[in-house]
Amino acid sequence: MQGRLCKDSRTSSKSPSSDGYKKGKRKPRTESLRPKGQKPNGGQPGHEGHRLDFSEQVDHTEFHEVTRCPHCQHLLREVEVEGYEERQVFDIPAIRIEVTAHRAEIKGCPGCGQESQGAFPSGVTQSTQYGSGVKTWASYLTHQHFIPLERTTQLFADLLGHRISEAMVLKAATALDRCVSPSTEAIKEQLKSSEVVHLDESGLRVLEKLHWLHVTSTDQLTHYEVHGKRGQGAMDAIGILEDFPGRAVHDHWKSYFQYDCDHALGNAHQELHYIEKQYQQPWASQMAKLLRSIKKAVDQTKAIADRLPSSQLKDFERKYDEILAQGLTANPDLPPMPLPGSPKKRGRRKRTPPLNLLIRLRDFKPQVLAFMVDFRVPFDNNQAERDVRMVKVQQKVSGCFRTLEGAQRFGRIRGYISTARKNAKNVFDAIRDAFDGNPFIPSPQSH
Repeated sequence: MQGRLCKDSRTSSKSPSSDGYKKGKRKPRTESLRPKGQKPNGGQPGHEGHRLDFSEQVDHTEFHEVTRCPHCQHLLREVEVEGYEERQVFDIPAIRIEVTAHRAEIKGCPGCGQESQGAFPSGVTQSTQYGSGVKTWASYLTHQHFIPLERTTQLFADLLGHRISEAMVLKAATALDRCVSPSTEAIKEQLKSSEVVHLDESGLRVLEKLHWLHVTSTDQLTHYEVHGKRGQGAMDAIGILEDFPGRAVHDHWKSYFQYDCDHALGNAHQELHYIEKQYQQPWASQMAKLLRSIKKAVDQTKAIADRLPSSQLKDFERKYDEILAQGLTANPDLPPMPLPGSPKKRGRRKRTPPLNLLIRLRDFKPQVLAFMVDFRVPFDNNQAERDVRMVKVQQKVSGCFRTLEGAQRFGRIRGYISTARKNAKNVFDAIRDAFDGNPFIPSPQSH
């Protein structure tokens, strides 16, 4: 019980949102893999400052005359201008919704007497309707910045002078989901052929019930899927890991091991810190230090070679095994004794957290050290964790999704937006292009 109470986002893989009201208190940070620098905060000596540069393309120019000399009051209206001092003001003009009236001509044919009418543009199908610009704004606010429906309608009223309905915002999301479907399928197919993918899953509230958000991603691709299950049934329905030929990086959720591909485990430095802090076992800090040393060696070697020297590999593995043996000696494979008077439970008694982690480090040593022998494999699973975090922000803002269809639609649109951002594409432009029939589709490459 003390161990469970000690766990938070700094000492385990729990999300920061699970810290509750405790997160407002200042706590010592987990030892980071990135050592703290010695430089003070702010600009460093010799740093070149930055300012707003002059623009060569000016939209408006205002001339300010000098009509009288401020020294002797002589009139200067007829004096020739010798030069100018220019100052530029960058500002946003007032934005208003524009209404375009499309009028199709109607004419009577003098030859046959039948009426003929001009053709409307392909996108103009209703007597009154919103254009792609309004839909882009609505979708950008709700899916990129997680602004709730009511506040989105308020923003339209305040900024554009026109209040739209919440139903219109939902219709825009439905239309965008259809428009980005070619990109969603392309992302999924490219993930299937990637060399390394990151995987993670996190609980998501839908219809006040627990569902699961599954993410499969690389540094350039993101795919989300919301499903009622967490395990293999959901992964089969997603359909990415079946026949996947590359390496899957994840956090040791056992369902992933049901797929016949290479695996790599994100290094559990937070768990090691928790064990050191809660159980005062020095092997945990030694293992964390060793993993950081291996990462440093890999980072230094990447610039000049594609693998570590065999002697260095053997040395790291020897140290890994020594620390592991030290930890197993301190944590014999004996279940903890039950408290006096507590009822007996059937089955094997639960192991302690240090022993569970030691067994994982022992039985999955090749997967833990995959980053050491294959430089394509990252040290951790931060890529997937970062991709999950943004959808969790949406849940934190709005509480839960009202329908499963809405949650799945949000996931597909967020996957499109995330992929566009990873490929340095302007998100607003990507959404507008999708509504115009030209969704952003990443080019196939080695991911």
